[in-house]
Amino acid sequence: MSAQAASMAPDGSGLLARLVLWFETAAAWFLGIVWIAPLLYAVWAAIHPTGYAARFELLAPLTLSNFAAAWDAAPFARYFLNTFILVTMILGAQLVLCTLAAFAFARSAFFGSQVLFALVLAQLMVMPDVLLVENYRTMRDLGLVDTIVAIGLPYMASAFGIFLLRQAFKQVPKELEEAARVEGLSTLAILWRVYVPLARPTYIAYGLTSVSYHWNNFLWPLVITNTVDTRPVTVGLSVFASTDQGIDWAIISAATLMSSAPLLVAFLLFQRQFVQSFMRAGIR
Repeated sequence: MSAQAASMAPDGSGLLARLVLWFETAAAWFLGIVWIAPLLYAVWAAIHPTGYAARFELLAPLTLSNFAAAWDAAPFARYFLNTFILVTMILGAQLVLCTLAAFAFARSAFFGSQVLFALVLAQLMVMPDVLLVENYRTMRDLGLVDTIVAIGLPYMASAFGIFLLRQAFKQVPKELEEAARVEGLSTLAILWRVYVPLARPTYIAYGLTSVSYHWNNFLWPLVITNTVDTRPVTVGLSVFASTDQGIDWAIISAATLMSSAPLLVAFLLFQRQFVQSFMRAGIR
């Protein structure tokens, strides 16, 4: 009996493992379908006439006129230009400031560095929406209300970026820095020629995260902007889809796809680098 029980035990554990694997796979597929369902509906509504937005017929006629109608109904060219300027400005400032701060925290031993880094980490627990009023007052005092600079200024120093790059810099062997100093390189030259190239995967991951967040940011740009000349695409899309403009789900879906297409393309192109970058970032 003992031999028979011993022979059955692996089968029982194997069955349990298969059930757990099946459940995890089913849950992953379910979450994936739930996540992609709105996108699939937007694609369906955008490439079919308005009458088929809520009618799912396989033989429904296809059309691209919804994209042309959406593009002509609102100044999306201006919205996209504003958004491109915004995310480029924010990302450029973040890369410079976060690189310098992360290098200081990773390799410079100065008085109070641990306390300052703890304060940086504490900022990760502060939701940006909590600071809307104070940020608006600051932009008003600076005379920057309704400008692209006002949208990006509160985000140019990123606690998450400092933390991520600090972890990447700490993994760089000190021997490389010492060898560079022997060669006569300055501190900034060491940072540029040694640390930055080795942290390239982390920069890619952070850059995609930053661009995605600020491309989709809505509340603060809505508060600080008043005119078409400064509105990013998310705010412009909300104005376009308001009840004052009429509800045409086909055209709204086409506008939504146009707004999200750059991010979808970027993710598809860099998804492998994105995943590998966070795996190598050493977040621990």
